[in-house]
Amino acid sequence: MSTMNISLPDSLKAFVDEQVASRGYGSSSEYLRELIRADQDRQRLRAVLLDGATSPPAAPVDPAYFESLRADIRRRLAG
Repeated sequence: MSTMNISLPDSLKAFVDEQVASRGYGSSSEYLRELIRADQDRQRLRAVLLDGATSPPAAPVDPAYFESLRADIRRRLAG
């Protein structure tokens, strides 16, 4: 694992320390790793949403569509 040193103003350092203490993190590194992972998740979700928004329209979704999904699940569970 690589290391990285960061500089924070006192107010941000105090906030990180407070989060570590009050939310059960083992260290400030653990807290920051979680923040970075959450940001990665947000970026992936944004990319998926943008891909969907720019994709061509799909077939309309109606009650028959949902019933076909239910029937498919029933077949898989019975199979």
